[in-house]
Amino acid sequence: MTPSDLVNALPINKSKGHDCIDRLMRIIIHAGFFTQGEEGYLLTPTSCLLLKNEPLSLAPFVQAQLDPILMNPWHSLGEWFANGDSTPFATAHGKPLFEYAGDDPRLNRLKSLVDVGGGIGTVAKAISNAFPQLKCSVFDLPHVVEGLEGGKNLSYIGGDMFKSVPSTDAILLKVKEFSTI
Repeated sequence: MTPSDLVNALPINKSKGHDCIDRLMRIIIHAGFFTQGEEGYLLTPTSCLLLKNEPLSLAPFVQAQLDPILMNPWHSLGEWFANGDSTPFATAHGKPLFEYAGDDPRLNRLKSLVDVGGGIGTVAKAISNAFPQLKCSVFDLPHVVEGLEGGKNLSYIGGDMFKSVPSTDAILLKVKEFSTI
C-alpha cells in the first residue's frame, strides 16, 4: 500500500495525514510490523497475525489488551502504590476484576473456555466446578485425553493445537516451568 493509499484508507483528518503517518510508519517499521518497499508498505509475518481474517489472528487479544478496562489500571499505578487497594484494577475501577466483570455485561458473556494443552484437566475441572454455567473443554493430544471422563460442563477433546483449536469464547494457555537438576 502506498503512503497516499494508506492515508486515504484511514479514518483520519487528511490534513494531518502524510507527515504524521510517515512518522508513525517509521516506528511501526522499526518494530517489525511492516517493511517499506519501492511501491509502499508491505506486511511482515508479524503483521499478518493482526489481520482480521487470518486463522491465527491475535487481533482480538490486542483489542482486549488495549480496552480502557484493562489499560486504566496502568494509569493508576502511582495512586495504587500510595493507597491500600488490593490491585491497580481496584484503584482504577473501584472494585476487584472479577467483581467488576460480574457487573459489566460486556465482560459477562463468557459461555465457553478451552484449556489448550490442559493435560488431565486439573485447572479446567476447578474452573468448571466454580462456574457450572461455563462449558469447559480440555484440548490436548489424543493419547493424553484418551479415556478421560468429562462431566456435565467438562469435556475432553483430542487434537493438535498447531493445526487448529476448538472454537470458544476464551482460550486458557498455561506456562509450566521446568527445573533442571
